[in-house]
Amino acid sequence: MPEKQAKSNKESSFESCIHVYRAMKRMTQQELADKVNVSRQTIIQLERNRYNPSLLLAHDIAGVFEVPIEQIFTFKKGE
Repeated sequence: MPEKQAKSNKESSFESCIHVYRAMKRMTQQELADKVNVSRQTIIQLERNRYNPSLLLAHDIAGVFEVPIEQIFTFKKGE
């Protein structure tokens, strides 16, 4: 009988530093939400790393801060 592979306990993680860029621009969550056409709750969830944005939303947010997506969002793959 073949052995089952053990599941990895390490999961991938996704982090954003939107709050840092908002602070540098002195922008509220609502102002950012309005600029990228989402709710303030979406921005809150992104800042708490509880929501993964679509590529389009990530692009729009990076555009507001005029930085590459990779500077705002970090993906770490579990090992």
